[in-house]
Amino acid sequence: MDDLSLLGDLVSRAKAAGADEADALLSEGASLSHSQRLGRTEKLERAEHFDLGLRVLVGKRQAIVSASERNPSEFPALVTRAIAMARAVPEDPYVGLASSDQVTRNWPDLDLVDPVEPAPTTLIERAKLAEETARAVAGVTNSEGAEAGWSRGRITLVASNGFTGTFEATGHSVSVAVLAGTGTLMERDYDYSSAVHAADLEDAAVIGRSAGERAVNRLNARKVATGKYPVLYDRRVAGGLLRHLIGAISGPSVARGTSFLKEKLGQRIFSAGINIADDPHVRRGHRSKPFDAEGIANRRREIVADGVLQTWLLDLGSARQLGSKTTGHASRGTGSPPGPAPTNFWLERGVVTRQELIGDVSEGLYITELMGMGVNGVTGDYSRGASGFWIQAGAIAYPVHEITIAGNLKDMFLALTPASDLEFKTGIDAPTVRVDGMTVAGR
Repeated sequence: MDDLSLLGDLVSRAKAAGADEADALLSEGASLSHSQRLGRTEKLERAEHFDLGLRVLVGKRQAIVSASERNPSEFPALVTRAIAMARAVPEDPYVGLASSDQVTRNWPDLDLVDPVEPAPTTLIERAKLAEETARAVAGVTNSEGAEAGWSRGRITLVASNGFTGTFEATGHSVSVAVLAGTGTLMERDYDYSSAVHAADLEDAAVIGRSAGERAVNRLNARKVATGKYPVLYDRRVAGGLLRHLIGAISGPSVARGTSFLKEKLGQRIFSAGINIADDPHVRRGHRSKPFDAEGIANRRREIVADGVLQTWLLDLGSARQLGSKTTGHASRGTGSPPGPAPTNFWLERGVVTRQELIGDVSEGLYITELMGMGVNGVTGDYSRGASGFWIQAGAIAYPVHEITIAGNLKDMFLALTPASDLEFKTGIDAPTVRVDGMTVAGR
């Protein structure tokens, strides 16, 4: 049986056994990965997976069971377990599939599949080139290793409301991390690239050179005096601020009252001119998908427009709880119920360059690495370890470390200014940003 027929049979069995509604999700794929250190292979692995999840609803009771084998003879037992579990759990007034007129029947081709699976030798050469180039940078003294990978996955969803859909996506990646210096004065840094198509992957030599130069530039780091300063987030770490925003506008957090933005819909949370978008239909996008995990049509949405919060991220359940409509952000695995999640989510580029953001800072911090997760999603209080470079008289002066930065995300968002150097690398992306007036704790 093909995937759609397999899942259709499973859903039909669940309905016949007493489920009022049911859906089945299949996730299958393959991956190939290679890692090496100091020129020696540490890993060359190929993995394949097949996971199937059945969700049944009996009235307002829901249960999910999963399996890792493609064997229809096991379906009766799977269905029996799911129905028994659903009848035993408490009711949830917000569960339920989409109605038949809510689900989509058409979606775009997003060019998410690179048809060529790379040979193991291709991955070996990518990792080798990245590490050799990084180690060739003067001052690099050791390596944590280089990796190259490829993956291909397919998602298929069939539901009793009439939805049937499937899509595939591939991914390529290369990364390397090296150390510079000696003894107790060593510093580490890294770089990476990932893409849906190999043709869009950044050259491994460029990645290696960048990692090596980053590590060397961190040598002889100092501590800084405690105080309030402008803080710049390099675009490699600025996406972390967006992740905190995502958590705060997620439907379940808002519905539970555990978000510091729970009362801010339709209000200004960033300064004028700041725009943030989410778009599942970016061609070859890192997090693109043609429909959401409940079979709902998805589309580009303006999350923040001119500084004003426009929407929450909602699936059907959280939308019902908030008395709203789903935004098509449902995501799920084979063993879990749907929940909202972003797709390609980014802060739009600003009008000033990175150098212009730095240029009018008399003293401040330029962050290239963050540590720890001292963020309170209820209050917005923010405190994290950091390292990077000190800015003096509008220029990068010297590397710094052993720093803690602190503030509150509500104030930080309002004080944020983006640069024009946006680069799409992970699917949650931001340009370099400056946040004025943060507390920097050093010596």
